[in-house]
Amino acid sequence: MPPEVWAPVGSILLIIGAIYLSVTSTIRLRARLAQTPSPDVTARLEALERDVQNLQQELADTQERLDFAERVLTKAAEERRLGG
Repeated sequence: MPPEVWAPVGSILLIIGAIYLSVTSTIRLRARLAQTPSPDVTARLEALERDVQNLQQELADTQERLDFAERVLTKAAEERRLGG
């Protein structure tokens, strides 16, 4: 190739490289921003986690009470059946 062709080819390659770098930087930045939730979202998620934990504890307590009530009722029914 003659030397006068190298200057335009080099310029085109530099422009393409600059566009490539800016596009990839923009894509990486957007990907990083999409992965980092805002403080508001983080606070709401933490509140939801606390609520779920509270509900799980309440459910466990309710299941314990139900088990106790079933045992008492079963014991009473057996005592009536046995005439005791």
